[in-house]
Amino acid sequence: MASSSRRRPRKRVCPPAPQWSDRVYVRVDPSDIGLFRFILEGYDNLGVFTVVNKFKGILVLRYSPHLQREVRTFLKAAGTEMKLEILPAPLRES
Repeated sequence: MASSSRRRPRKRVCPPAPQWSDRVYVRVDPSDIGLFRFILEGYDNLGVFTVVNKFKGILVLRYSPHLQREVRTFLKAAGTEMKLEILPAPLRES
């Protein structure tokens, strides 16, 4: 009897849970907010975003710090589909 050719799946090592999420502020045209959401969903919900100012199209994208490279790839790809500007993070008050 032949042995099964199915390979056993490798165990994935998950990084430890981060204490804080990373975030990036992005400005898009207000009419492109829906397109931004659509593209983000296509990247398997890499992060979540919140609309900070719907009139200026300012969004904050929150993501896990270990996905920083993938988020940069996403932002570069989204920038080919719409005008996208990465904004400096505002200073936090203590």
